[in-house]
Amino acid sequence: MAGNCGNMSSAVGPRAWDLGLVHGSASKTTVSSCGQPCEEALVRIFNTNTSKIMHSRFRVAGTPSKYCQEGDYTIDGVPGTQSRITLGFLNPAGAKTGLALPTGNPINVLMLRDGSQIEASLVDVSNPGVFIRASDLDLNIDGRKGAPSPGCFTPSYVEGNETLKARLELIRQAGAERVGLDPAVESVLKIVTLLPASGKEDIDIRCLALSMGQAHKAVPLTLALCLGAAAKMPGTIPAQLARHREKGSTLCIGHPSGKVEIGTTFSEGHIVSAELHRTARYLMEGIVYY
Repeated sequence: MAGNCGNMSSAVGPRAWDLGLVHGSASKTTVSSCGQPCEEALVRIFNTNTSKIMHSRFRVAGTPSKYCQEGDYTIDGVPGTQSRITLGFLNPAGAKTGLALPTGNPINVLMLRDGSQIEASLVDVSNPGVFIRASDLDLNIDGRKGAPSPGCFTPSYVEGNETLKARLELIRQAGAERVGLDPAVESVLKIVTLLPASGKEDIDIRCLALSMGQAHKAVPLTLALCLGAAAKMPGTIPAQLARHREKGSTLCIGHPSGKVEIGTTFSEGHIVSAELHRTARYLMEGIVYY
């Protein structure tokens, strides 16, 4: 109830369309992978948790038109193929704090409750996150201290290291307090540990995120949006670690299950929109009487 969720948001537009909760026109007729003609529908969604607007674009087919969930789009970490849903987050900065950089600084030094300190970037785009360098955690993996390799720094490693999880939680709480949020609410803000791209040409930066106290096997979508924007803000830790290549506004983020591309549009320093692709399919449907 505190923030926003990219995965849940992807289902809102198609379901609202099928229930007849929204009325609009569809355009851009195409042919789906199953051979039937499809159109692209647009549903505008207001998220009351963040007071932000999202645009959901997806395929519909038939008379009356319904969400066409069959397709050939794939997402790393999600089994099977489905129809592609494009989510656009309009004016996503300051979803919970009112500012993209709530403290006004690209990097902050957080004082932890155990007396230690660490550098972090506190960024609020679509959902607020605290971004830290994995190398600053001084991890001891396979008998080696310092910066971990992506192959060693995995969700299973984090889940098996209670000392590390406790420190990451202290960092998350310190970041929340610094931006004026309740540190006891685990869903906002979240912590993301960053690693360089490791020489892979198709990835610009790597991350491992924690959500609700657990190491995420991929990356929360709203945090990926936040990271995509943060990597284009001069002076932030994401901007320092990201590989900046000439390919427009897209950033390719590596995560434990693969990669995801995030598109962020800036205009005169203002974040106009952030965009990503998702999928959604019906699992079950029922009627409750009371």
